[in-house]
Amino acid sequence: MSNGIRNWLAQSELFSYNVVRRDRWIAQQALKLPAGTKVLDVGAGSCPYRSLFSHCEYRSQDLLPLRADQLRYAGYGQIDYVSDLASIPVPGGSFGAVLCTEVLEHHPEPIVVVKELARILEPGGLLILTAPLGSGIHQEPYHYYGGYTPWWYERFLGAAGFKDISIEPNEGSLRFFGQEALRFVLTTNPFKMDLPIAIRLLWFPIWMALLPLLGLMVPIFCKFLDRFDRERRFTVGYHVTARRAALTQVP
Repeated sequence: MSNGIRNWLAQSELFSYNVVRRDRWIAQQALKLPAGTKVLDVGAGSCPYRSLFSHCEYRSQDLLPLRADQLRYAGYGQIDYVSDLASIPVPGGSFGAVLCTEVLEHHPEPIVVVKELARILEPGGLLILTAPLGSGIHQEPYHYYGGYTPWWYERFLGAAGFKDISIEPNEGSLRFFGQEALRFVLTTNPFKMDLPIAIRLLWFPIWMALLPLLGLMVPIFCKFLDRFDRERRFTVGYHVTARRAALTQVP
């Protein structure tokens, strides 16, 4: 696959809705913050959201454990605090907002992390949070968890001293199935799989027949049908905001 096609797929709401919709949602949250808000982007990696917070005092944190090829933009951005996410070297109440997106699954103690995020937020400060309900293994060996459900957020954010918790699914089951149909086509490409030549030749015409169905038609129809999925129990993850409660001691 050419880099041009790969980049187009990565930016397409049809084929990469998880990332595209998450980025759009984070941009919306950033716009709501007053100018000059002190923002900390934790587990910032390549700092892809820095420009969204240009009207704020943006700072970043990461432990820097990953290889360049495991990061979104093939390298770390400017990191202000190099530290463990469970122990960020700043005084309590230092920030008016914290961004923590697709990070909790990469820390061995996510509940401790949530308490630390509450500590560094000022009373009334905003937490902008996402984590996967389900995903393939990535950024190994630092991928420890998945399955972050609404009840996880309600229980552990509440216990950490957050209030006004808002939890929105990032689309529903049909969009997820459409994404996996495309993933099947990409991962079973006979030119990429390590197969004996006879099996490759046998699979190739079947794969070509499936390509327009699973790679285009199924994602399109799943996008249309997803609006009728009322329960959305098979979403890829949730978009979560919460406020640091005033005068609450973090356990």
